[in-house]
Amino acid sequence: MKADFDLNALDFIHTDSLGKHLGIEFTEAGEGYLMARMPVDKRTRQPFGILHGGASVVLAETLGSVASYMLLDNPEKQRAVGLEINANHLRSVRDGWVYGRCTPIHTGRTTHVWDIRITDELGKAVCVSRLTIAIIGS
Repeated sequence: MKADFDLNALDFIHTDSLGKHLGIEFTEAGEGYLMARMPVDKRTRQPFGILHGGASVVLAETLGSVASYMLLDNPEKQRAVGLEINANHLRSVRDGWVYGRCTPIHTGRTTHVWDIRITDELGKAVCVSRLTIAIIGS
């Protein structure tokens, strides 16, 4: 990610999207990282009252996809699309917010691989994820 990237430029991503529906908010971008947060509420809980693992995966893929978008040479002619994602769910969360931090493992010409760490409000690990993105022509 580019340290001077204006997060307001990402507003178009949340138009009628799953990220918007789940309440994902981008909070910070710096040299080599992107951060976002997501509420743990009725939209993101599973029937037993804890954060749904799928919601964590949505946060992870949203972070990685947007991070790849931020690195595209020509976003009008290129797209960043998910190729593979895995996630390990480490701790349950019942309410509040979870925070995702996305950092690059590899940013090549045709693929990007991201490490996404999701934590609770106390900074305790909730989920770790790895996402592979394909860079394709639009």
